[in-house]
Amino acid sequence: MMILIKKTNINFMAKRHIFFAISAVVIGAGLLSMSIKGLNLGLDFTGGTLLQLRFEQPVTTAEIRGAMSKGGLDAVIQSLSDRNSYQIKVKGSQENARETADKIISSLTANLPGNKFNEEKQDYVGPVVGRDLAKKALFAIILSFFGIIVYVAFRFSNPTWGAAGVLAIFHDVAVVMGAMSITNREIDLVIVAALLTIAGYSINDTIVIFDRMRENMRIFPKMPLGQLANTSVNETLSRTLITNLTVLGVVLILFVFGGEVINNFAFAMLVGSICGTYSTIAIATPLVYQWEGKGHRK
Repeated sequence: MMILIKKTNINFMAKRHIFFAISAVVIGAGLLSMSIKGLNLGLDFTGGTLLQLRFEQPVTTAEIRGAMSKGGLDAVIQSLSDRNSYQIKVKGSQENARETADKIISSLTANLPGNKFNEEKQDYVGPVVGRDLAKKALFAIILSFFGIIVYVAFRFSNPTWGAAGVLAIFHDVAVVMGAMSITNREIDLVIVAALLTIAGYSINDTIVIFDRMRENMRIFPKMPLGQLANTSVNETLSRTLITNLTVLGVVLILFVFGGEVINNFAFAMLVGSICGTYSTIAIATPLVYQWEGKGHRK
């Protein structure tokens, strides 16, 4: 196995209160931003105006998006199978649907001169994520977190470990949501998918360390819990960093070169992959140590 860092002996457990304080400040900043600015919910959550247009000359999605951007409109653009036909969706209320449609037409006319188009359809589309669906999704998330606690508790014979893993996931999701609010980035179903990916990535990394802790418990049955936790984190540190840097490299390329369409997704994954690794080392394992007893095995 490739070793990025040679054997370390860092006392992570002694620094746990510093880690907790850092997380509290970062999450607090995100919650403050969300309370003041709120979240920039996308079309999937708010609904908006749909306009279907047929252009006389060939035009690309990027050109349409550029025209919308110049007009100050954030649009979701979909190419249809019919040649030169596009659906353009812009979030807004049903009462302002015609006004929004006029803004779309004005932006295209001003920024794509010489390429005339016909309006084939204008409608208001409701949010993809309705209130009922949102409740069911929240229930499914709570159920999945409970399942994680049960699984980890069964695998490691201790529910405390499962609770620590779930809190680490909550930590990562809160940090990402806060970052999205602070930077005023739009949250849509793609971001929801990113959050679920981050959650899976985080708990996987946490289980690797927990598994090493369980193995070390068998090898060193009389070792104090704090020393055992530190030993386990240090032994898996190189593996954790190699995995994270691999993911981080790919996501960074997506963020820089992926274009506007996936930029928000790449940003969420970028923040999530960093704080996911941080929470595995500095939140989940120290929480186990904090709850199980300082320096005592149970």
